[in-house]
Amino acid sequence: MAVTAFGEDYFPKPDSAGGWRNLKDAAAIRKTGGMDLKKLDLAFEYASRSSQHGGLLVVRHGWLVYERYYGRGNREANPATASVGKAYVSIATGIMLAEKKAEIPEGLDTKVFNAKYLPEAMPLDDPAKAEITLGQLLSMSAGFHGEGSNPGFVNGVPSVKLTPVPRPETRLGQDLSALRTVLWTKPGGGYSYASSSPHVASIVLRNVTGLELHQYIDQRLAKPLGWGQWAWAMRRGDTVLPHTPGGGDIALRSTDHLRFLYAILKKGRWGKDQVIPASYIELCGKPTKWNSHAPMSLLWEINADGHVAGAPKDAFFKSGGGGHGLVVIPSLDMLIYKMAGDDGQYNPERTGIKQDYAYDGSRQNWKPEVRSQFSDGPIGTDDGLRRVLEMVAAAVIE
Repeated sequence: MAVTAFGEDYFPKPDSAGGWRNLKDAAAIRKTGGMDLKKLDLAFEYASRSSQHGGLLVVRHGWLVYERYYGRGNREANPATASVGKAYVSIATGIMLAEKKAEIPEGLDTKVFNAKYLPEAMPLDDPAKAEITLGQLLSMSAGFHGEGSNPGFVNGVPSVKLTPVPRPETRLGQDLSALRTVLWTKPGGGYSYASSSPHVASIVLRNVTGLELHQYIDQRLAKPLGWGQWAWAMRRGDTVLPHTPGGGDIALRSTDHLRFLYAILKKGRWGKDQVIPASYIELCGKPTKWNSHAPMSLLWEINADGHVAGAPKDAFFKSGGGGHGLVVIPSLDMLIYKMAGDDGQYNPERTGIKQDYAYDGSRQNWKPEVRSQFSDGPIGTDDGLRRVLEMVAAAVIE
């Protein structure tokens, strides 16, 4: 088969119908994928030191050039991927804005804390919230207090130390807990990583479409892209959440994460259908007017400032707790899925999906190693993804 590096009209079939075309040996990976297998193995070895379970998958020029797992990592696994789900919230919102333009004509500039879009928030606990736009929620510049001790960034500098505040989930419930997140600055005045922001965006989507976030994603992404079994992890201990948590925990098979990324790489097209607006994808991969304070666009980390020094500046990506990560690099025609996680994230009770693939127990007693002789901490979620991104990019030989 003749291969055209960019622009080839290829889309993978569902795994049940044959799945991704793939390259098996070093020579084919070098010739067709333009990548060095030994360097990919080094990236995998590093990834395997960053989490108890996981894997590394790389797609280039429409070919699955690398797929390797460790621990409970497996193509058939459905781990809860924590904040990786935020990337799906973003793309679902972009689809909703195009589909429901008449209902939300100002798009990302829409001020949403009002009776039309968020009646659950009325009356407002803080009048300043009336100025929050959907774009600010999706870029985490709405002024919401970040969870834990996440700092407040102003103009690129983590200049505001935020004291952790209690989360009133038990008292107020899932939605109100997010809606009543305290503001640490005025809307647009700074950036802090707050999972309540995408959850509020998911409430807007629910109110506009009449569907829960996971139902909307099932109709607009899962079915058109041919995903296998998937779910949104809705269980927290003995509690089942009443709504899809926009803060994260989507649970896809590894090769279906790649289908999601491939649709993004193809500017929203899947076969003859435009499943995601191309204009929205363009916004995801570059600096945004809704957040001038940190390299975060619409729930995607961007590299336009080159802070990930070994990666192309057009790379954009999303990490998730436990070490999971999604990466799109348009200039290299490349996608990366860093599968990761611990025992809890692979617990089928969390997702409701039966997991019946084989696991040899080899990582049962795994412990995180220190990052280096100069650091006493383990490889971090964000640092781990960024380093894997650099190492996979370095495997390109063209």
